[in-house]
Amino acid sequence: MNLIEQAAKRLEQLRQAGVDMPDDPPKQVTTVKTEHIAEAFPIRGEIPDVIAPTNHPTTKEAPAALASRSKYVEIDLEAIAASGLLVPHAKRSQLADEFRVIKRPLIANAMGKTKDKIANGNLIMITSALPGEGKSFTAINVAISIAMELDNTVMLVDADVARPSVLNMLGLPPAQGLLDVLDKNSVDISDVLIKTNIEKLSILPSGTQHPRATELLASDTMVRLLDDMASRYNDRIIIFDSPPLLLTTEARTIATHMGQVVLVVNAGKTTQSAVLQAVSTIEACPFKMTILNQSRQKSSDSYGYGYGYGYGNEN
Repeated sequence: MNLIEQAAKRLEQLRQAGVDMPDDPPKQVTTVKTEHIAEAFPIRGEIPDVIAPTNHPTTKEAPAALASRSKYVEIDLEAIAASGLLVPHAKRSQLADEFRVIKRPLIANAMGKTKDKIANGNLIMITSALPGEGKSFTAINVAISIAMELDNTVMLVDADVARPSVLNMLGLPPAQGLLDVLDKNSVDISDVLIKTNIEKLSILPSGTQHPRATELLASDTMVRLLDDMASRYNDRIIIFDSPPLLLTTEARTIATHMGQVVLVVNAGKTTQSAVLQAVSTIEACPFKMTILNQSRQKSSDSYGYGYGYGYGNEN
């Protein structure tokens, strides 16, 4: 006997006992958990505490909404390939080969396969001295290239909260992410992490815009989160697309907790003094790699990547 039947039986017993009861029978009430609605129907900007369930379709009418509750998205691989990004199972290309070379030392350090094991080696920050040097493009391609490995999974974190671009470059809508985790104690990374149709790639978006976003990124909460991520996801390589080093201080704060830092330099734009100044801010990082973006190839008029790397305070 369900609750409605039990209630009806009790009402009949009360009537037989001579108790005056209202004429209308009780109405069935459906309870909807608002946190599930918020997950199923993402809303840009601030998400209200209560969302009226009558404004949304029923379960049968919204299969796509149910899929979104699993935090899974389909990246349009053809579209991102057309924009110059790597995609799995594509034909061999110069860009793919360049990123294979770039990722090898990063993977070796992250998985502890080098002679001297690097603390937090699975935390890799990709940054630049100034905006517009190609760090986000590089971060996405490094993440996808590593995800194409047989033995590695990747989390790509958009930590450039002032100018987030990862989701946009992948053709995805805004979503909750890093800032929501830092600002709200009730939000866990697992609540906002997005799985993708690139099998071994998941994304942690920058999150809901916040007036004190830069302060959150430089906060003690962020420091604790980084330490937790290094140990909690020690079987996963985590790529951070961070703010430029010379514009804000939070990128330098993040860098002190990274096992590896990749500095992207635009060959035709970045001055030598800016590069030297940026490198000086990450001297404490155990492993540093410099990638020269848009460098002209000697054998042709095409453009590509050049790279070099070192340990400790070496250049």
